[in-house]
Amino acid sequence: MTEPVHEHIHGHTHTHQSHEAIIKRLKRADGHLRSIITMIEEGRECVDIAQQLHAVEKAVCQAKRTLIQDHIDHCLEDSVTALSNGDRSAIDEFKQITKYL
Repeated sequence: MTEPVHEHIHGHTHTHQSHEAIIKRLKRADGHLRSIITMIEEGRECVDIAQQLHAVEKAVCQAKRTLIQDHIDHCLEDSVTALSNGDRSAIDEFKQITKYL
């Protein structure tokens, strides 16, 4: 397994080991969402549609949570090092990402 890439420059490659799992989860949610659109087009019951939308919503929220937790877990050390060198940009990045929790 390749090591995650950690670079804190905008416009950079920034991946973690969890990103592959997140992509799989989002692709499943994307397919699920497409099937919900079909359900609506076919005039299915609103309760059934709402139930399926709830499932997609939960999947997307879990993907977001995993992404943010992984970012915090893997980037915290880099941020502490950067802060000790007087670079506050990594701390500012943490403040920004926590808005999405």
